Amino acid sequence: MKIGVLTGGGDAPGLNAAIRAIVKDACRHHGDEVLGIKYGWAGLINEKASEEDRVIPLTLKDVSGILIKGGTIIGASRTNPLERRGGMKALKRNFEKFGLDALIAIGGEDTLGVAYKAFLRYGLPVVGVPKTIDNDLWETDSTIGFNTACHIATEYIDRLHSTAESHNRVEVVEVMGRHTGWIAIRSGMAGGADAILIPEFPLTIDTVCEIIQQRIAEGKKFSIIVVSEGYKLDGKLVVQSGGKDAFGHEELGGVSAPLSAILEEKLNKKIRRKDDKIEVKPEKLGRVQRGGIPNTYDRVLATRLGLRAVDLVHNHQFGRMAAIKGYDIVDVELKSAVGAADEERRVRTVPKALFETATRLFG
Repeated sequence: MKIGVLTGGGDAPGLNAAIRAIVKDACRHHGDEVLGIKYGWAGLINEKASEEDRVIPLTLKDVSGILIKGGTIIGASRTNPLERRGGMKALKRNFEKFGLDALIAIGGEDTLGVAYKAFLRYGLPVVGVPKTIDNDLWETDSTIGFNTACHIATEYIDRLHSTAESHNRVEVVEVMGRHTGWIAIRSGMAGGADAILIPEFPLTIDTVCEIIQQRIAEGKKFSIIVVSEGYKLDGKLVVQSGGKDAFGHEELGGVSAPLSAILEEKLNKKIRRKDDKIEVKPEKLGRVQRGGIPNTYDRVLATRLGLRAVDLVHNHQFGRMAAIKGYDIVDVELKSAVGAADEERRVRTVPKALFETATRLFG
């Protein structure tokens, strides 16, 4: 078979591990030919670009040594065929032009949503592999990149403890998480955060102030607050001025700065002595959470998911996504994974029980 593989959306640690597994299994054990689609869906719809700028053959030699590399050797983008006039028809046309028998799409809800639409509208033989550091896809217990992102955020929080304690500061650490607080809750618990602010169960600023003041009363002159970028201030998301991406998402990032200013003002409202003033500093990790070497878990997860995707292709089980349930690698309907079965969009949110567990350690 001739199998196409693409990585869409933002990059994530472990993408190359998935590509490697797909190529090694497909080429070595099935005698397949694998074609890398460059820059996500752009490679299948940007017909003005040359063929060499859109696709690249992937051989065993090409994937040698990429297991430990971050990013993706075939590139990624947020190109959305659904918002371009004739985009889906171009996708189908180029799928046939490149002689593909199947396509493995590695991505999050947006990338896999397009894959599902291609399967639904044209019956294109597509298979999905879940990737997003936000970990918010339905039907899978984890996604490629999430575990490494948590590890990076936790290490960052660990390093802030010493400087926060040295200067008697409150450090507000902002991590990624548009709709959900998975990175915040995991890294916050692992890093010993004194409060964690997530979209699902948003603590009020007054509650955070009470937690900090209680710590001060106990003789603890520093605090670590972890906040997800999707936490709303006065009911509104803090967005950057770059407009929206091809999937209609505003670029988030920056909530830690205004949150820190509000906390500092409230905490110092009744303090008169300059030496008693509480300093609150914002810290934003940003895209560093996506970068660098994938950890052990993500390398193994990506490898196992990639292998299941090849199995799905050769079993002609299209319109499905490889997933992990517990420790088992399974496959589920793409329709359910991207929330297309419901009228309203679904995301896999932090469960209340996990948040309540974290609150027992606040302060």
